[in-house]
Amino acid sequence: MDRTSPVPLYFQLAQQLEAAIENGALTPGSLLGNEIDLATRLGLSRPTVRQAIQSLVDKGLLIRRRGVGTQVLHSQVRRPLELSSLYDDLEAAGQHPTTRVLANHVEPATARVAAALGVPEGTDVRYVERLRAAHGEPMAYLRNHLPAGLLEPDTARLEATGLYRMVRGAGITLHSARQAVGARAATAAEAELLAEEEGAPLLTMERTTYDDTGRAVEFGSHLYRASRYSFEFQLLVRA
Repeated sequence: MDRTSPVPLYFQLAQQLEAAIENGALTPGSLLGNEIDLATRLGLSRPTVRQAIQSLVDKGLLIRRRGVGTQVLHSQVRRPLELSSLYDDLEAAGQHPTTRVLANHVEPATARVAAALGVPEGTDVRYVERLRAAHGEPMAYLRNHLPAGLLEPDTARLEATGLYRMVRGAGITLHSARQAVGARAATAAEAELLAEEEGAPLLTMERTTYDDTGRAVEFGSHLYRASRYSFEFQLLVRA
């Protein structure tokens, strides 16, 4: 700690802890000492240590568990805004994705789903609802509609891989998508599924995906934990 620096000591400590988490010196699931032990070991005041820890709790890097202590979480998933599967993105990041299928059936298309898929309202469509986790921790609540007959996804297969991987395996070329990202508060039911408090911030994403013929092949309406997930944008400057 540089006590001559104008940077507050709590912020210096938070930066060092964050760097240790990012470079793997503090591994996911490991416990920090209690605030008194840390303060004594580092020669800092307890309020300074508490403020540093709270700043990392607020960033989703640490969590306070009653009866356990302060624990390191898995790093936040940063997903690029491109036509990719969450399953593939998590797998590529070494996040060990798992899936629980909550629904997998054919149902009549609502007006909203019909408009997205370009079919008449009431047309049969395939509905798939899943809970996606990483390292056993809930990450996203996924709801997808596909034109009936496009794909007959087996529930066991859906729990073993990503939907886009199954679509591509059926010989369908995914070409482009229209996507909107937003945010809202979690309902009680959503909070229970995602291990959040009711009213916690969630990221929303709606996407309609098209194949290389311009046909809509999937409409997704997804919810992500804002504490564990973010979208990354690449912006280009026009001359």
